[in-house]
Amino acid sequence: MYMLYGIPNCNTVKNARTYLENKKIPFEFIDFKKYTPTENNIRQWSKKFGGLPVNKSGLTYKKYKDVYEKLTDTGKVKFIQENTSMIKRPILTDTTHVLAFGFSEDLYADVV
Repeated sequence: MYMLYGIPNCNTVKNARTYLENKKIPFEFIDFKKYTPTENNIRQWSKKFGGLPVNKSGLTYKKYKDVYEKLTDTGKVKFIQENTSMIKRPILTDTTHVLAFGFSEDLYADVV
């Protein structure tokens, strides 16, 4: 079973959901507006992402950049948990592995 983490009104997330639905690939959607990722989630995603999974081109990061960048690593994780719109999305996982950040048909065709 796949898990797709994101925000429902994000266009990239919508495209990923549509792709999975059209391919009849079963997945569970985890809405960051209803689910706060655990520290363990963020650490796992960080290993795959090569750093904290922050969308540095997003509006939320730009709004809080100065505050965020001054935080310790632990403080940044807590800040991400409180401001989930900062997370690079969507995040596609299976039960044990992070498979993809973001969405493109080519990327998903390679991992699902």
